[in-house]
Amino acid sequence: MILILGATGYIGQAFVRELQQRQQPFTTLSRRETDYSRFEIFWKYLQKTRPAFVVNAAGYTGKPNVDACETARGDTLQGNTLLPLTIAQACAAAGTPWGHVSSGCIFSGAKVSAHGKLQVERDMTRPDLKDLVAKNPAAILGFTETDAPNFSFRQPPCSFYSGTKALGEEAIAGVGQSYIWRLRIPFDEFDSPRNYLSKVQRYPKVYDNVNSISHREDFVRACLDLWKLHAPFGIYNVTNPGFVTTREVVQMVERILKPARRFEFWESDEEFYRVAAKTPRSNCVMDTVKLLGAGVKIRPVHEALEDSLQKWRRET
Repeated sequence: MILILGATGYIGQAFVRELQQRQQPFTTLSRRETDYSRFEIFWKYLQKTRPAFVVNAAGYTGKPNVDACETARGDTLQGNTLLPLTIAQACAAAGTPWGHVSSGCIFSGAKVSAHGKLQVERDMTRPDLKDLVAKNPAAILGFTETDAPNFSFRQPPCSFYSGTKALGEEAIAGVGQSYIWRLRIPFDEFDSPRNYLSKVQRYPKVYDNVNSISHREDFVRACLDLWKLHAPFGIYNVTNPGFVTTREVVQMVERILKPARRFEFWESDEEFYRVAAKTPRSNCVMDTVKLLGAGVKIRPVHEALEDSLQKWRRET
């Protein structure tokens, strides 16, 4: 039996659906039923129920976006750092393997290959880098699981949300048997306030950048497949291979959905942060070589985007 924490959340719901489709036994646990944020209570629960595997999809993201985490710092720290540490310690004490939904938002930028050198560029909005992305995308490489986060409390500036997610990974590293699954900007065909494709269509203006992103169903399948394949425990970047620019996404939306609106872009980072955002945003490219090398099959990002828009279902 698999135990899911945070089953009512955006990602937790996708884990529930996937396990139902696989006809795999599972159960869910809410903090109202049992306060799994407290070590002794959760450890005793694990001792009693003996799940084969625990999925932690609980966390604090802020609503409507990460700007809210700047004022709800206690909740953000509890949900993204202290809670994973408690779960890790309880699972280790009970001998229970588990997986934690983390975030790729602990990185900024990409690795750029130019003139025979590979260097990290934190800001991919520079005109020369935008030109390189368009003309030579093979020169843009992602951060790997061995790279230290560069959008964190240790390497500021960062959002408080990203800082707590990086600190959470640091806190649970090496504690028990665990997977750390890095999610990035979830999307799928179902219109939702949490869906990246919905957000793009509703923003008054669109912020253009370069990102790796994760199809929600592809993400949970890959996470569960890592467990099914007995892949080595550790960190995995779980994004659809490749990267995409916001302009590419907008062009796909216009071509497939033919919206009545005309999309406008922020003229610069300065305008975006002056008008629309309170805290720095993570935009980054992730490397998926380790994930694919473990035997996990996952669609390239452009294929997943095309499929989601072709199957688009608006809210009713």
